[in-house]
Amino acid sequence: MKTIKQGIMKMSKLLIIGTLFSLCTITGKTFAQTNTSKTLNKEKMEISQIKITPDAYEPFHLAQGHRVGDLLFISGQTAIRDDGKLIGIGDFDAQAQKAFENLDKVLKAGGSSLKNVVKVTIMLRDMGNFNKIVKLRSKYFTAPYPADTIFEVSTLFSPDALIEIEAVAVADEVADWKK
Repeated sequence: MKTIKQGIMKMSKLLIIGTLFSLCTITGKTFAQTNTSKTLNKEKMEISQIKITPDAYEPFHLAQGHRVGDLLFISGQTAIRDDGKLIGIGDFDAQAQKAFENLDKVLKAGGSSLKNVVKVTIMLRDMGNFNKIVKLRSKYFTAPYPADTIFEVSTLFSPDALIEIEAVAVADEVADWKK
Protein backbone atom coordinates (compact mmCIF):
# COMPACT_ATOMS: atom_id res chain seq x y z
CA MET A 1 0.00 0.00 0.00
CA LYS A 2 2.85 2.29 0.85
CA THR A 3 4.41 1.67 -2.55
CA ILE A 4 1.15 2.48 -4.34
CA LYS A 5 0.81 5.75 -2.36
CA GLN A 6 4.40 6.66 -3.18
CA GLY A 7 3.76 5.86 -6.85
CA ILE A 8 0.64 8.05 -6.90
CA MET A 9 2.55 10.90 -5.22
CA LYS A 10 5.33 10.67 -7.81
CA MET A 11 2.79 10.59 -10.62
CA SER A 12 0.99 13.61 -9.16
CA LYS A 13 4.25 15.54 -8.91
CA LEU A 14 5.15 14.62 -12.49
CA LEU A 15 1.68 15.59 -13.65
CA ILE A 16 1.91 18.96 -11.89
CA ILE A 17 5.40 19.61 -13.27
CA GLY A 18 4.26 18.59 -16.76
CA THR A 19 1.21 20.84 -16.55
CA LEU A 20 3.31 23.80 -15.40
CA PHE A 21 5.83 23.15 -18.16
CA SER A 22 3.03 23.03 -20.74
CA LEU A 23 1.51 26.25 -19.42
CA CYS A 24 4.87 27.99 -19.59
CA THR A 25 5.40 26.78 -23.13
CA ILE A 26 1.91 27.80 -24.25
CA THR A 27 2.21 31.18 -22.53
CA GLY A 28 5.60 31.73 -24.14
CA LYS A 29 4.23 30.86 -27.57
CA THR A 30 1.19 33.05 -27.03
CA PHE A 31 3.40 35.95 -25.95
CA ALA A 32 5.65 35.48 -28.96
CA GLN A 33 2.68 35.28 -31.31
CA THR A 34 1.06 38.33 -29.75
CA ASN A 35 4.29 40.28 -29.89
CA THR A 36 4.82 39.31 -33.52
CA SER A 37 1.26 40.15 -34.51
CA LYS A 38 1.56 43.56 -32.84
CA THR A 39 4.74 44.22 -34.77
CA LEU A 40 3.22 43.08 -38.04
CA ASN A 41 -0.02 45.02 -37.54
CA LYS A 42 1.62 48.38 -36.75
CA GLU A 43 0.38 51.20 -38.90
CA LYS A 44 2.96 52.36 -41.37
CA MET A 45 4.04 55.96 -41.16
CA GLU A 46 3.69 57.90 -44.37
CA ILE A 47 6.82 59.66 -45.59
CA SER A 48 6.67 62.15 -48.44
CA GLN A 49 9.15 64.53 -49.96
CA ILE A 50 8.26 68.20 -49.76
CA LYS A 51 8.56 69.75 -53.19
CA ILE A 52 8.53 73.31 -54.41
CA THR A 53 8.71 74.61 -57.97
CA PRO A 54 11.20 75.63 -59.09
CA ASP A 55 13.51 73.68 -56.78
CA ALA A 56 17.02 75.14 -56.64
CA TYR A 57 18.16 72.15 -54.51
CA GLU A 58 17.27 69.50 -57.09
CA PRO A 59 20.57 69.68 -59.07
CA PHE A 60 22.41 68.90 -55.81
CA HIS A 61 20.32 65.78 -55.08
CA LEU A 62 18.88 67.36 -51.94
CA ALA A 63 15.29 67.40 -50.74
CA GLN A 64 13.79 70.66 -49.53
CA GLY A 65 12.41 68.53 -46.73
CA HIS A 66 10.36 65.49 -45.83
CA ARG A 67 7.04 65.08 -44.11
CA VAL A 68 7.07 62.05 -41.80
CA GLY A 69 3.57 61.51 -40.49
CA ASP A 70 2.69 64.87 -38.98
CA LEU A 71 6.27 66.09 -38.58
CA LEU A 72 8.21 68.09 -41.15
CA PHE A 73 12.00 68.01 -41.39
CA ILE A 74 13.20 70.97 -43.45
CA SER A 75 16.65 71.21 -45.06
CA GLY A 76 18.79 74.23 -44.36
CA GLN A 77 17.33 77.26 -46.12
CA THR A 78 19.59 80.01 -47.36
CA ALA A 79 19.23 83.28 -49.24
CA ILE A 80 18.83 81.80 -52.71
CA ARG A 81 16.31 82.86 -55.30
CA ASP A 82 14.23 80.44 -57.34
CA ASP A 83 17.00 80.36 -59.96
CA GLY A 84 19.53 79.19 -57.36
CA LYS A 85 21.46 82.47 -57.21
CA LEU A 86 22.49 83.82 -53.83
CA ILE A 87 21.16 87.28 -53.00
CA GLY A 88 22.54 89.98 -50.71
CA ILE A 89 26.25 89.31 -51.05
CA GLY A 90 27.81 90.92 -47.95
CA ASP A 91 24.37 91.94 -46.60
CA PHE A 92 23.40 89.80 -43.61
CA ASP A 93 19.98 91.44 -43.18
CA ALA A 94 18.95 90.73 -46.79
CA GLN A 95 20.20 87.15 -46.61
CA ALA A 96 18.50 86.47 -43.26
CA GLN A 97 15.17 87.80 -44.52
CA LYS A 98 15.36 85.66 -47.67
CA ALA A 99 16.37 82.55 -45.67
CA PHE A 100 13.31 82.97 -43.40
CA GLU A 101 11.09 83.55 -46.45
CA ASN A 102 12.43 80.37 -48.07
CA LEU A 103 11.85 78.45 -44.83
CA ASP A 104 8.26 79.71 -44.76
CA LYS A 105 7.74 78.69 -48.40
CA VAL A 106 8.92 75.11 -47.84
CA LEU A 107 6.93 74.76 -44.60
CA LYS A 108 3.75 75.84 -46.40
CA ALA A 109 4.45 73.39 -49.24
CA GLY A 110 4.62 70.63 -46.62
CA GLY A 111 1.43 71.63 -44.80
CA SER A 112 2.88 73.61 -41.92
CA SER A 113 3.94 77.15 -41.11
CA LEU A 114 6.40 79.19 -39.11
CA LYS A 115 3.99 79.20 -36.14
CA ASN A 116 4.36 75.41 -35.79
CA VAL A 117 8.15 75.17 -35.90
CA VAL A 118 9.25 73.31 -32.78
CA LYS A 119 13.02 73.21 -33.42
CA VAL A 120 15.26 75.44 -35.48
CA THR A 121 18.99 75.27 -36.14
CA ILE A 122 20.64 78.45 -37.37
CA MET A 123 24.15 78.48 -38.74
CA LEU A 124 25.89 81.85 -38.96
CA ARG A 125 29.15 82.79 -40.62
CA ASP A 126 29.62 85.46 -37.94
CA MET A 127 28.26 85.15 -34.42
CA GLY A 128 28.39 88.96 -34.32
CA ASN A 129 24.93 88.73 -35.95
CA PHE A 130 23.47 86.90 -32.95
CA ASN A 131 21.46 89.93 -31.71
CA LYS A 132 19.96 90.35 -35.18
CA ILE A 133 18.83 86.72 -35.07
CA VAL A 134 17.12 87.32 -31.73
CA LYS A 135 15.14 90.17 -33.32
CA LEU A 136 14.34 88.08 -36.40
CA ARG A 137 13.07 85.25 -34.19
CA SER A 138 10.46 87.61 -32.73
CA LYS A 139 9.54 88.77 -36.25
CA TYR A 140 9.10 85.32 -37.82
CA PHE A 141 8.16 83.12 -34.85
CA THR A 142 5.56 83.57 -32.13
CA ALA A 143 5.46 82.41 -28.53
CA PRO A 144 6.03 79.76 -27.51
CA TYR A 145 9.24 80.13 -29.48
CA PRO A 146 10.88 77.06 -30.99
CA ALA A 147 13.78 75.26 -29.40
CA ASP A 148 16.89 76.67 -31.02
CA THR A 149 20.53 75.95 -31.69
CA ILE A 150 22.68 78.73 -33.13
CA PHE A 151 26.32 78.27 -33.99
CA GLU A 152 29.03 79.83 -36.10
CA VAL A 153 30.51 77.99 -39.06
CA SER A 154 33.57 78.79 -41.15
CA THR A 155 31.66 78.47 -44.42
CA LEU A 156 28.34 77.35 -45.86
CA PHE A 157 27.46 76.09 -49.35
CA SER A 158 29.02 79.27 -50.74
CA PRO A 159 31.71 81.46 -49.17
CA ASP A 160 29.28 84.37 -49.70
CA ALA A 161 26.41 82.73 -47.78
CA LEU A 162 26.05 84.25 -44.32
CA ILE A 163 23.15 82.23 -42.83
CA GLU A 164 21.39 78.88 -43.13
CA ILE A 165 18.26 77.80 -41.23
CA GLU A 166 16.89 74.27 -40.84
CA ALA A 167 13.75 73.35 -38.96
CA VAL A 168 11.46 70.67 -37.56
CA ALA A 169 7.75 71.51 -37.51
CA VAL A 170 4.36 69.97 -36.79
CA ALA A 171 1.72 69.90 -39.52
CA ASP A 172 -0.84 72.70 -39.15
CA GLU A 173 -3.87 70.37 -39.06
CA VAL A 174 -2.66 68.55 -35.94
CA ALA A 175 -0.80 71.30 -34.08
CA ASP A 176 -2.38 72.07 -30.72
CA TRP A 177 -0.15 74.27 -28.60
CA LYS A 178 -0.87 74.05 -24.87
CA LYS A 179 -1.13 77.40 -23.19
